[in-house]
Amino acid sequence: MTVPTQEELRLEAARTHKAHWRRWGSYLSDRQWGTVREDYSSSGTAWDYFSHDQARSRAYRWGEDGLLGISDNHQRLCFAIALWNGADPILKERLFGLTGNEGNHGEDVKEYYFYLDNTPTHSYMKALYKYPQSTFPYTQLVKENQHRTRQEPEFELLDTGIFDQQRYFDVMVEYAKQDAEDILIQIKITNRSSETKPIHVLPTLWFRNTWSWTQDSSKPSLKIVRSNHTYDVIEADHPTLNKRWLYCEKGEGLLFTENETNNERILSSPNHSAYVKDGINDYIIHGNEEAVNPNKIGTKAAVHYQLIIPAHATQTIQLRLSDRANLTTPFADFDAIIRARQQEADEFYHRITPFALSDEMRNIQRQAFAGMLWSKQYYHYSVEEWLKGDPIAPAPSERKQGRNHEWFHLHTDDILSMPDTWEYPWFAAWDLAFHCIPLAMIDPEFAKHQLDILTREWYMHPNGQIPAYEWAFGDVNPPVHAWATWRVYKIEQKMYGRSDRVFLERVFQKLLLNFTWWVNRKDVEGRNIFQGGFLGLDNIGVFDRSATLPTGGHIDQSDGTSWMGMYCLNLLAIALELAQTNPVYEDIATKFFEHYLYIADAMNRIGEAETSLWNETDGFYYDVLHLPNDQQIELKVRSMVGLIPLFAIETLEPETLHQLPAFKKRLEWVIQHRPDLRRNVACMETQGMQARRLLAIVSQDKLRRILQKMLDETEFLSSHGIRALSKHHATHPYTFDVDGTQFRVDYEPAESSSGLFGGNSNWRGTVWFPVNFLLIESLQKFHHYLGDDFKVECPTGSGQWLNLWEVALELSHRLIQIFLQDPSGRRPVYGATELFQTDPNWQDLMLFYEYFHGDNGAGIGASHQTGWTGLVAKLIHQISQYADG
Repeated sequence: MTVPTQEELRLEAARTHKAHWRRWGSYLSDRQWGTVREDYSSSGTAWDYFSHDQARSRAYRWGEDGLLGISDNHQRLCFAIALWNGADPILKERLFGLTGNEGNHGEDVKEYYFYLDNTPTHSYMKALYKYPQSTFPYTQLVKENQHRTRQEPEFELLDTGIFDQQRYFDVMVEYAKQDAEDILIQIKITNRSSETKPIHVLPTLWFRNTWSWTQDSSKPSLKIVRSNHTYDVIEADHPTLNKRWLYCEKGEGLLFTENETNNERILSSPNHSAYVKDGINDYIIHGNEEAVNPNKIGTKAAVHYQLIIPAHATQTIQLRLSDRANLTTPFADFDAIIRARQQEADEFYHRITPFALSDEMRNIQRQAFAGMLWSKQYYHYSVEEWLKGDPIAPAPSERKQGRNHEWFHLHTDDILSMPDTWEYPWFAAWDLAFHCIPLAMIDPEFAKHQLDILTREWYMHPNGQIPAYEWAFGDVNPPVHAWATWRVYKIEQKMYGRSDRVFLERVFQKLLLNFTWWVNRKDVEGRNIFQGGFLGLDNIGVFDRSATLPTGGHIDQSDGTSWMGMYCLNLLAIALELAQTNPVYEDIATKFFEHYLYIADAMNRIGEAETSLWNETDGFYYDVLHLPNDQQIELKVRSMVGLIPLFAIETLEPETLHQLPAFKKRLEWVIQHRPDLRRNVACMETQGMQARRLLAIVSQDKLRRILQKMLDETEFLSSHGIRALSKHHATHPYTFDVDGTQFRVDYEPAESSSGLFGGNSNWRGTVWFPVNFLLIESLQKFHHYLGDDFKVECPTGSGQWLNLWEVALELSHRLIQIFLQDPSGRRPVYGATELFQTDPNWQDLMLFYEYFHGDNGAGIGASHQTGWTGLVAKLIHQISQYADG
């Protein structure tokens, strides 16, 4: 029997509630300003209401942010670092970036930071921030990006020249837990320049402000309780967290203030206290000694270290945040504990992927996992309280018909997996489903909790809709939660030998409500053809599919209908699994089997009054525009919309049918008595490999024709995965005229050239990991049924014929190669950014972008959206497992 690693033992202790290893973690966001939660404006302009400039002076209502920080799981007590290079106009307490109104391609973080390591219990965490030694160019970044057009690239921090001649500090922060409540903190500052440079480092401890919004709220406190010639001790006393102590190596001094709004600066009104949120900033930057409390008490405190670091040298600061009150030698065992946690992290991740991997591949996977875990954040939002406003403030009556007003039931106070910690520091429903796949590999309990909680009554709308994301909970994302639930269940089963049917059944019951919502709300004419709006694909179509069409009418969506076919099959798979121990679910399985048949039939119907979503001449699926006069027009855009039908596939094992005779009987009855349903559905009757049955929207003939385009390098297939739009439209743009106005779709392999219905994202030629991952899984399922004899030309026209498993591997390799060094030592992800390509202090640091250039693989969009791009960790695991036999 394999001996579990120490991290596995910690996970088991957390799972069985023997120790609260998850109480403390990297749950602190990198941005709380500019979020919907903090927007109390009358106009709903979140970006403009609470700015980065205000953030240092204004208390947050719903959460906190900080630089490479941590908090407890209810974010009562927070720790992060602040920095000053002696030149900046403000302390570097949080990351800077452009708002959606300031960037030429939308919001964008303008900093360089990297998540290097993390474990599921956060027993070891490591991150790196690159801090310039010259004045940070805040104004230049805003002005230059506002000046640039959408046809020009974003102006980045590197473009300012601020990192030239290595004029920066590498600030490395490590956290290592001695036990669940005792956290060692190590900060290493390396001067990369060739000159001696000063830096002020201010490790900061503070309470989230929970006392300024209602009358008679209890207020926690920080105070100095002990000081000697080697270290100081700050006591943190909170009514629900109990006491904690921060042990600090001796610095220049301890600075205390309150985490309360500077009303004089923000509102031009008197302050409640002389000590406010930006007091430490004003003390350090402006020398204002009256800005900090001489009595060494408050709700925000920092230890001030003023370092002079020689060229290329490193200096280290050590602190310890503990539930132990009387540590006499808090740093005696420090180095040994950190080394032990580092080694245990290595052992854990080697256990996750024990196969032969190059150091480079292992580094990519490790940083992908780290990004996933650092992006777990505390998310607090009570929509009802937000709509009503706080008792001590005027009621924001204009909100009653504004954003999210129909979601008054939503109340969150949880650790959630976010797409990232800056651009998207809030949950996004369909993103989260993909996050759970790599998370299930390392922490299935957390992954299951994520999928469960989004279907709970304080998240899911009473009508059955799953909330989409903070900006608009009522938007519609693809229904991928059943897929994720089934995959997480199977991953835990395979990797950990546990079959959590309680989890599977609990989520399944709630998904029945969500499925009903889809059927009732998104099938306009009751024909099993679905709409749904943009469905997360933003600007992929001719029109904004979430708005009123300029033509009137509605669009029958190939992707919306296919997602629902996939949803049926996912729920069918879960029902069949549950039916193994509870025969009641056999009937439910039959229901989803038959509903799937109706959807598949509607997708493929030919020769009747309706225009089919399948175009027999082109061999591709298209959306169909239904005009008010009942005219139907195919929108012949070759896009991911026509590939998504591949996702609706499931195979039935013969032993499953043998164990569930009632379901098998119904299956056979449909085959014999419903030729009208059977005719437009991939073969259910012919037995495939090992006598399996196939349920798929796409038949073998359609599959070949779709793959001919998908695997064509002049169309969908790029060197780095499948593009969201065919390159065919680079030379043949699709146009549609409405009353003299032309709408068009062009191939755009990089940023979107238009802000219309897409924000700063682009589905018109870029490569996205989530849909590529589903394509790979679908090809593997087709191979599961068709076997090695079914081959297609890959790439199209190459003369190379591969079975579908080999095609899936080829796509996986192309996606992974985005991050791998090519023979010349360059990584596609970093494009023409030379510092990342050639500098040894940059070239092995990974950023997992939101999406990727359709021609050269360069990273585009949110630079830290490990989220669904973290799927690369699962792809690496799969191909290494396959290579290892």
